[in-house]
Order: sequence, then C-alpha cells, then structure tokens
Amino acid sequence: MKTSWGKPVHVISFCRTLLIVLAVAVCTVAADDLQTLRKKAEAGDAISQFNLGLMYDKGEGVAEDDAEAVKWFRKAAEQGHATAQFNLGLMYHNGSGVPKDDVAAVKWYRKAAEQGHAQAQFDLVVPYALGFGLPKDNAEAITWCRKAAEQGHAKAQAYLGRIYDNGNQNFGAGTDVVPQGC
Repeated sequence: MKTSWGKPVHVISFCRTLLIVLAVAVCTVAADDLQTLRKKAEAGDAISQFNLGLMYDKGEGVAEDDAEAVKWFRKAAEQGHATAQFNLGLMYHNGSGVPKDDVAAVKWYRKAAEQGHAQAQFDLVVPYALGFGLPKDNAEAITWCRKAAEQGHAKAQAYLGRIYDNGNQNFGAGTDVVPQGC
C-alpha cells in the first residue's frame, strides 16, 4: 500500500517509530546526564556545582528554582569559581533565591573581580560610586572600571572614556554619575 504522495505506508510507520525511539533516547540521555552532573556536584566538583546552579537558574532540564541555584552557586563560589561568585553576587543584588543584600552582592562581585572577572569588575563601579553595600569611594570605582576596560569590557571602556573626556575622574555631581545600563 502506498500513500497519496507515493511513499509506502510501512516507511511512514518506521519513521514514526524511529522518532519515538529517538525522543525516548534523548530524554534518557538527558536524565542520565543530570544524574551524573548531580553526583559530581554532590561530590564537590566546582564546575558541576556551577553548571547545576545554571540549570536551576535558567530552568533548563529542571524546574526553575532560584533558591536551589543559589545553593549550587554558593558551593562552587566557596571553592573559588569566579563565575559562580559573580552569579551569586547577582542573586543577592536581585534578591533571587535570597533576600536582596547589597553587602553580600558586593562581597561576591569583589571575589570574582579579584580573579579577573570583567563583568564583576564593572559591576563594582556603581556600588563604589554611589556607596551601595560599602562606603562611597570614587577612586576605587574608577580602578574597577579601568580593570574591566583593560579586559575589553565595552561598557567599561565607553564609560571610562566619557569620564576622561569630561575631565572628571571623581564622578562629580553631574548627571552621568554611574555607567549607563547599570
């Protein structure tokens, strides 16, 4: 028997069956990968902890759960994983999975920034410029902005350029006190 477009019916049945088998296989592999990742994370592997945190943060392969993301980011961050430290800072900054806490956000941003994480360096500019979570310190704000700019962080480069174009290295009282987009 053939279909109206000339393909034998058994080919269509075979293709349907093949698609179902492949879908089940992909789901099984994903579940196995998640189990393997979780075992590695629970065993203390910082990269696996970070990746598991990302999965919970984004809801990829698991239900989105900010508190669970914070748990795994913290485990990796405490082992010195710079991007986990940065992400943990973001969680505190946004109050995602933890109460909003500028002091804790700055603490984790700084740990990541000290390891050369350019976005963390740039994200320290505003707290230092405006005194969020730490004492206001314009020189420190410019120092972190410069470090991010030196790594090619485009927003930091643009902002630093505006500061120097205006001859203002002290974040004066003008309207452009903090970087745009922060």
